[in-house]
Amino acid sequence: MTEPDTIAADTPPPTPATAPPPDRPKRRRRGWRIAGIVTGAIVLLLVVLALLFRWDWLIPLIDARASAALGRKVSIAHLHGHLGRTTTFVADDVEIANPDGFDADPPLAKIEHLTVSLLPLAWLHGQGIVIPEIALDHPEFAARGKADGSNNWGFPGLAKKPGAPASSSPPPKIGALRIDDGTGSVIAPKFKANIKAKFHTVHEDDPHAARLLLDADGTYAKQPISVRFSGGSLLSLQDHDNPYPLDLKIANGPTHASLDGTVDDPMAFAGAKLKLAFSGPDMALLLPLTGIAIPHTPAYSVTGNLDYRKSHIVFDDMHGRVGHSDLNGRISVDPHGKVPDLDADLNSKNVDLTDLAGFIGGDPGGGAKVPHKNKGVLPDQTFNVPAIRSLNAHVAYRGAHIEGYSMPLDSIVAVLDLHDGRIRLDPLNFAVGKGQIQSQFDLQPRGHEFATTARIAFQKVDISRLMRATHMFNGDGHLGGQADLTTTGNSVATMLGNGNGGITLIVDGHGDISALLHDIAGLEIGPAILSALGVPERADLRCFIADMPLRDGILSTKTFLLQSSEARTIGQGTINLKAQTIDYSLTTRSSHFTVGSLPGPVNITGPLDGPSIRPGAEIVGRAAAATGLGIVLPPLALLPMVQFGVGEGACTEALQETKQAPAAKPIPAGRHHRHG
Repeated sequence: MTEPDTIAADTPPPTPATAPPPDRPKRRRRGWRIAGIVTGAIVLLLVVLALLFRWDWLIPLIDARASAALGRKVSIAHLHGHLGRTTTFVADDVEIANPDGFDADPPLAKIEHLTVSLLPLAWLHGQGIVIPEIALDHPEFAARGKADGSNNWGFPGLAKKPGAPASSSPPPKIGALRIDDGTGSVIAPKFKANIKAKFHTVHEDDPHAARLLLDADGTYAKQPISVRFSGGSLLSLQDHDNPYPLDLKIANGPTHASLDGTVDDPMAFAGAKLKLAFSGPDMALLLPLTGIAIPHTPAYSVTGNLDYRKSHIVFDDMHGRVGHSDLNGRISVDPHGKVPDLDADLNSKNVDLTDLAGFIGGDPGGGAKVPHKNKGVLPDQTFNVPAIRSLNAHVAYRGAHIEGYSMPLDSIVAVLDLHDGRIRLDPLNFAVGKGQIQSQFDLQPRGHEFATTARIAFQKVDISRLMRATHMFNGDGHLGGQADLTTTGNSVATMLGNGNGGITLIVDGHGDISALLHDIAGLEIGPAILSALGVPERADLRCFIADMPLRDGILSTKTFLLQSSEARTIGQGTINLKAQTIDYSLTTRSSHFTVGSLPGPVNITGPLDGPSIRPGAEIVGRAAAATGLGIVLPPLALLPMVQFGVGEGACTEALQETKQAPAAKPIPAGRHHRHG
C-alpha cells in the first residue's frame, strides 16, 4: 500500500489534451476588442465621410474624362447626387468649349441642368447600364463654321478608328430624353447660313410617344429659310421595333419642301415610308438643299414616295409638272461613294422642249429667272464643271409627245451618262413624222472647258412636219443627211464658235413644196400675193442640197440648192457662229418663161438675232428700170420682170458631188448602247 501512495505523492495529476492554454482566452478577448475598435473606426469614418462628402469632389475626374473623350474642354460647375433604388445625378452649368481656332464665347454647348437617373441594382444583376431618364434644362447650342469648311461641332475623337475592335459591352438602355426650353444657332459662312432655333420635347407617359418639336428661322444660301420639325424623341431613333415618325416642312426662299411619314430603325437605315413634295420657280435652287446640281428649269411641283433600300435613297412613284411638261418616274441615289451616284428613269406624256432649254444653257420656259442674258441667239451660259463633277448619274428620259405647233418634233428619247465630269448623251433621238433625228454627244472636261464631239443623223425626216411648223409653207418628201462637230468650250455658244465639222442635208426624190418659198426669195410679185392670200400654189420638188463645212466657227457654203419644177434657188455666203452674224445671199431663177418677177439675189446680213434682208443690186436695178419705163410707156414696165428660164438640170451633178464628199461625217454604223 505504501508504493502507490508514494507515486501519488511524488507525481502531479495528468492534464487533459483539449484544455486551453492558460493565456489563449486573454488573446481572444484582446482580438475582439481590436476588431471592435477597427469596425467602429470604419463606421465612424463612413459616417464622417457621409457627413462631410461633397459630390463636387468628383468634378475634376469627370471633367478630365469627358474632355479626353470629346477632344475639347468640358466643365461642370456643381454636381449633386441622390442615392437610392433610382440614383439621380444632377450637373449644373455644364459647358462644352469650342476647339482650338474658334472664339471661346459662345461655347459649343451650355446646359443649365443635366439630370441623369440610374438603376444600380439592374447593373448588379447583370442587366447592363439602365438609364430611365436624361433631362436637359435650358440647353443652348452654338454651331459655328468657317469659310474654309472647318467647324466646332465635329468630334473626331468619337469616330471609330479603322480596324478597331467592336465593343463587347452592350449600349446603355435609355428610357426617355426630356428637353425643356432649348435654343440653338448656326452660323456657317461656307453655306451662307445664319439660323436660330428653338426646340423642346412634349412629355408623355409613354417614352415612345414623346415628340421633339423644333422651329428654326434665318437665312441659308442667301435666302430666307424656315424649318418646322415634329418627330419622335431622339432616343427612339435607336428603337428597332417602332418606326420613327417625322413631319418636316422647309421653306428656303421660294423653294418649298415637305416630308411626312415614318423611318424604320433610323440608325440602321432599314427603310422608310415617307411622302416627299417639293415645289418652286427653278430646280437649280434645290442645290443648297440636295447637294445635287440641276440645270435651270421653269416652275415645278413634284411629289412622290421616299424610301431607303439597300443603301440607296429611292424617290419612287414620282409625278408632277415642270413648266408645261408633266414629269414622272423614279430616282435612286447612292450617297456612299466619293460623290453621289444617281440613277433615274423619267418620262413625260407631253413635253414642251422649251422647258428643257436650261439643260443646254438656254432660258427655260415658264418664267424661270436665269441669272444671265444671252448676247445672241446661241445659249451662252457657262457650264459649271466643278458642280458637274459633284455627281455621277445615269438618266434615261422618254417624252411621248412634244407639244407645240411650232415645234417640228414629235417625241424624244435620251440617255445621259455623267461620270467624273464626263457627259455622254447617247442616244438623243427625236421622231419627226415617219423619220427621226439621231444624235450622240460626248463632252470630256478639260480644266474649266469641255472637249466635245457630236454626231447627228437625219433619217427620212418628214418635210411636211418641218414645213407645218413655219405656219407659212407646205411640203412633202423626206430629208436625210448628217452633221458633225469637234470643238472645245464651256457653253453652247463658245463650242459652236470654236467648232469644226459641217452639215449636209439632202432631199432626193419625189416631193412637193410651197411655191411661196421661191416667191419670197425671188420676189415674184403675183404668185407671192396669191400664196399670202391663201390660194394654194405648189411645185414639184426635184432636190434640196445644203452642204456646208464648218471651220473655226465659220459655216461656209459648198452647195446650197433648192430645185423645184418652178424655180431654182442658190445660196452663197457664210454664217459666223463665233460672232453670231450672217452674210448670205439667196438667188432665185425661174425654171421656165415667167413674167412679173424681179429675179436676183436677196442679201441677208447682220446679227443672227435680227439680220437685215435687202434685195441685191440686180433686183434694185430691175425695179428702177421698170419704174422708169413705166413712166415713159407703161407696157414697157414688164420688160425687166421677164425671165426666160434656167431649166431643171442642176440636181444630178450637185447630188453626186455632195454624196461623194459631204461636208459632214456620218455617224458610224452600229447600234446605240448604254454607257456604264
